[in-house]
Amino acid sequence: MNGTKMRNRQIYYATQKTASSQLSGTLSHDLRKKYGKRSIRIVEGDTVKVIRGEFSGVDGKVTKVSLADNGVNIEGVKKDKIKGDKFDVYIHTTNIVITGLNSDDKWRMNKLEGKKPRTVREDPKPDSPKIDSKEDNDQTKTTKETTKVKKTKKKKEEK
Repeated sequence: MNGTKMRNRQIYYATQKTASSQLSGTLSHDLRKKYGKRSIRIVEGDTVKVIRGEFSGVDGKVTKVSLADNGVNIEGVKKDKIKGDKFDVYIHTTNIVITGLNSDDKWRMNKLEGKKPRTVREDPKPDSPKIDSKEDNDQTKTTKETTKVKKTKKKKEEK
């Protein structure tokens, strides 16, 4: 059996895990700099741009990822049938660049940022009470004064 036949056979009989990893796409230059990764698995809700093929230049959100069709469906990418109906076109992930990520999956975002996937993500709390700068300065002054007093008491006790 020659090389291409063997490869095609391996692709056809690939496990779910292997086939799923083949549906990863390259990140845009901005996302590469931000996360330090070259590619990531495409999921529904990601924003992508088609760079090759009939629909090159089209931007849109991923509406469906299909292992059976070996590609992704993007908003606005449809073809016309002879009778006038439209049907979805699946585009292979090698022809796509990811320009925006769906951040709903916390495990995925932790993994991408290089953190442990199971750690809890800390979202910034917009409703946290803010301390006035005057009060904050008063608090720091009092803590500094108390530490100075404690240090001087310890020195006196040692003598």
